[in-house]
Amino acid sequence: MNIFHLEVLSAVAECGTFSDAAVNLEVSQSAVSRAVASLESELGVPLLTRGRFGANLTPVGERVIEYSQKMLDLKEHIDYEVNLEKGLYNSRLRISSFRSAATHLLPANIARFRKQFPHVEVTIAELDPAGVEQSLREGQTDIGLIPLPRSEEFKTLEIARDEYVVLLPKTEALPPKNLTWEDLSGYSFILFNYAECTSAVRDHWAQCGQPFEVGYVIKEDSTIVSMVAQGLGAAVLPRLAALPIPEGVYVRSLPIRLNRIIGAAILANTPPAPAVKMFLDVLQNQGRFAV
Repeated sequence: MNIFHLEVLSAVAECGTFSDAAVNLEVSQSAVSRAVASLESELGVPLLTRGRFGANLTPVGERVIEYSQKMLDLKEHIDYEVNLEKGLYNSRLRISSFRSAATHLLPANIARFRKQFPHVEVTIAELDPAGVEQSLREGQTDIGLIPLPRSEEFKTLEIARDEYVVLLPKTEALPPKNLTWEDLSGYSFILFNYAECTSAVRDHWAQCGQPFEVGYVIKEDSTIVSMVAQGLGAAVLPRLAALPIPEGVYVRSLPIRLNRIIGAAILANTPPAPAVKMFLDVLQNQGRFAV
């Protein structure tokens, strides 16, 4: 059975005349007539009635057209998959991300992506958020994982929310499950030397009208966790940045919760390549990656 013959039948049924179907398909009217005649000859039944007012489906033609449309829909899916594979075969996907998202969010998602598209080369660069932005601008990165919000030069989508947690050193008395600002007032805090996180924590304390004593400002989040474990102070970090949390460090929520929104960013004025579109589906659990 010729797919083109089914396309012609569908067009005639939709348009109502052979001439309009020919215009719609951009073929000659005689080609439409031959296609319909060939299909009817193959099936051995009339599918259309012809008259001065156009062409109409016969009862069997109405039943055939239902299955025919399903076949045409399947052909469209096949064409999509083939064209997608052509665009993805031996292509590459360059991802940049800040460390905690690269460590805890990317590996599982890349594994899901590579299972479907093993011929795509995937590279990861760990950069700070400013570096991710610059890498996107310079065309060195296709997708960047970055805290939101960002400027309008980037098209972004939210992929995760990461709670800021309080890390407390081990003490004889177990800290309460639900901390109050008074519980925290006696601690000196070890801050992350990363502008966006540090500003978010300071601003949160200020908005809640609470004093905030800083004992240290440290560049590496793993160093901060180790210092808390040694009893050198408390810390407030996004949960992903704090992992893995050693024994002897208590983890609690803030009295008023604070979240870091993690997003995926691409350049707003650059059409995404097929691999980029597919990986965005992975991050959003959409399309073939829906869960």
